[in-house]
Amino acid sequence: MNFTPDTKVLIQGITDVIGSTHAALMKAYGTNVVAGISPGCGGQTVQEIPVFDMVEQALRKVGPVDVTVIFVKPYAVLDAALEAIGAGIRQIIIITEGMPPLDMVKLVRKAEATDTLVLGPNTPGIIVPGKVLLGIHKSNFYTPGSVGLISRSGTLTYEIALQLTQAKLGQSIAVGIGSDAILGSSFAQWLQILDEDDHTEAIVLVGEIGGSSEEEAAQYIAAAIDKPVVAYVAGHHAPKGKRLGHAGDIMAARLSTGKTFNIIGADPDTAQSKIQAFKSAKIPVASSPAEIPNLVKKVLKQKKK
Repeated sequence: MNFTPDTKVLIQGITDVIGSTHAALMKAYGTNVVAGISPGCGGQTVQEIPVFDMVEQALRKVGPVDVTVIFVKPYAVLDAALEAIGAGIRQIIIITEGMPPLDMVKLVRKAEATDTLVLGPNTPGIIVPGKVLLGIHKSNFYTPGSVGLISRSGTLTYEIALQLTQAKLGQSIAVGIGSDAILGSSFAQWLQILDEDDHTEAIVLVGEIGGSSEEEAAQYIAAAIDKPVVAYVAGHHAPKGKRLGHAGDIMAARLSTGKTFNIIGADPDTAQSKIQAFKSAKIPVASSPAEIPNLVKKVLKQKKK
């Protein structure tokens, strides 16, 4: 995974208010946004970015594209993503929230068949501080460094990045895996990517209540990750059995499938289960975002020894 200022980026849904706003912010950060897509608006420009009706038309003009960032309406995401895959784009970031679950199932199957990496939906995207912004991260909270950040929560990602920055711990990359019911890529996939990344020395994983992805991540870290990892789980004070926003939706989706998991903790709907899973895997767990920088410094010091 190598995102640089030369990475060629497409924006689907660029004429929508959110798309055009963040297209400007991405471009201002130095991201190489080469074209935008908005059916019916071909020939226009947004922030001096040329707009095309179709992905294929854009690629004929600007050449191969590395990443597409999708801002279109939820029920249009599947068509937009399939269009990008059909045009040969193999990295897709879906910012849109609330994509229909069955549409996401179809997209995941297509992505697996075509070796396409899908991030999201409902993700803030990716930022490599000082190099490239692919999404809606609050770029002023980040600074270049060697701490990789993987999170399910968008706003909490920004808060923790700021805590790290204030502690003079720069970030190599920050990734929001998304928080809709069905996701294109998992903690495990991104843990592997960061474990193999030469610019990352330590990893911060941010989870939250609902589902079992944190328990699975804890097992994967124990079995396959060599770099030090620090974890934080949001939702300590949520009432047991209470569905809270997308976390509750994730849990409901898991239960509705009847799928079972081999997890470390019991009752995977709680923060306590997830914390226990990380502790059982000997992964330090912060009790609050403010504690994360000290834990990161500690594991980096141990690594040097």
